[in-house]
This record gives sequence, structure tokens and C-alpha cells, in this order.
Amino acid sequence: MSTFADRIISFNQQLEFAGVLPSGISIMNPFKENGPAMQVSTQFYRKYYSDDHPRHLILGINPGRFGSGMTGVSFTDPKRMINQCQIPFEGPMTHEPSSEYVYEMIGAFGGITEFYEQFYIHSVCPLGFTITGSNGKETNYNYYDTPALQKAVYPFIVENIQKQIAIGFETDVCFCFGTGKNEAFLRKLNDEKQFFKQIIALEHPRYIMQYKARTKQDYIDKYIREFNKVLL
Repeated sequence: MSTFADRIISFNQQLEFAGVLPSGISIMNPFKENGPAMQVSTQFYRKYYSDDHPRHLILGINPGRFGSGMTGVSFTDPKRMINQCQIPFEGPMTHEPSSEYVYEMIGAFGGITEFYEQFYIHSVCPLGFTITGSNGKETNYNYYDTPALQKAVYPFIVENIQKQIAIGFETDVCFCFGTGKNEAFLRKLNDEKQFFKQIIALEHPRYIMQYKARTKQDYIDKYIREFNKVLL
């Protein structure tokens, strides 16, 4: 019988965007690119998800270049993969503030094993995007940043939320990282598709680290409070 690890790894292996993106926007698929993400994420999921324990979904926005774009694991940058998860990573030592916050929160929750026994984090759009500016610098781009991109990836998003639910996650509650455009999109989509009975939105880790770092502990407490309500 397959485990969550088997099904998550298979999901990551099949991820491929076959649509047409607006001009200037590139897809970021860490599982198909020449990096360690597939190997590292496979080790991660074998370590923490080799069971069939009930879990709830947490959906972020889409992968970023310095976190899951490197490791293949949402909100887990190379530093956290090595130091917190104890999984080797051979590649650039990028730092993602969102990952720093999430792992601090996970520590407060009770630890990595305890957290991942209850939750699985991925994204509304499971692949990321970049755009190259006039200065030649590549930056992250979100699926909702332009109506044209959102329209282009809409079928892909719907298909892959369905596939993630089919992995076997609970559908009574889905947590959403992001209380702005990500929440608005997911709520509207859920109204149409009835994926989940309830969506609970929490402030995005990047927003907290960028604008609310001084009160970070308040947000950690809020996260844990909302998680525990569902688990009780």
C-alpha cells in the first residue's frame, strides 16, 4: 500500500505546465531542472511522510526561487533543509525569510516531526514563475500578478489542487498562507469547485517577516492557535 510519501513524490514527478505563458514570464519547475530538488525533496518526504496519518493541506502562493525553487519542499530553503531537517543539500546556500519564519513556527508547534505528521504545505499554483527585468535581473512572479497569467494557469491550478486532494488529505479545512490576493483567489475558486468545507487564511510568512517582524511571535501564536482548533 502506498504512503503519503509515495503519492507526494509521484505528484511532484508529474508536474509539468503545458500551456502558454504571457510574454516575458518563465515557468520555474525545480523537479525538471538541473538541480537537486527532486532528490532532496524525495529524501524529505520519505523521512516525514512514510505513513498514512491524516493531514491537512496548507496552500501558499507558488514556489519562490530561494525556497522550494531550490529544495522542492515548500517554505524550506537549503539552510533549513540541512540544519533543521538534517537532509544534505548540495547547491547554493540561499536564504528565504519565509522559510525562517515557518521553521520557527514549527519549532513552537512542537517540532518538525510533530508538525509534518499533521500538515502538508504546498501551493495554490504548484510551480513558480520568474520575470526578467530590463536590467537583466530575474525576480519571482506570482500567479495572480497579472490577469493574463492568472487566466493562463487557471486550468493547471484547478487540475493540481484536485490531484493534491486525491493524495488523501483532509478536506474539512484548508489553510491558506496569504490574506490578500491568494486568499481571494482561493476562496472564489473554492466557491466554484467546492474543494474544501472551510478555508482559514493566515498572514503570509513573507509579509510577516517583511513588515511585522517585531511582532512575529504574535503571528506564530496565531498560527498555532488556528492549527490546534482544527486538530482538537
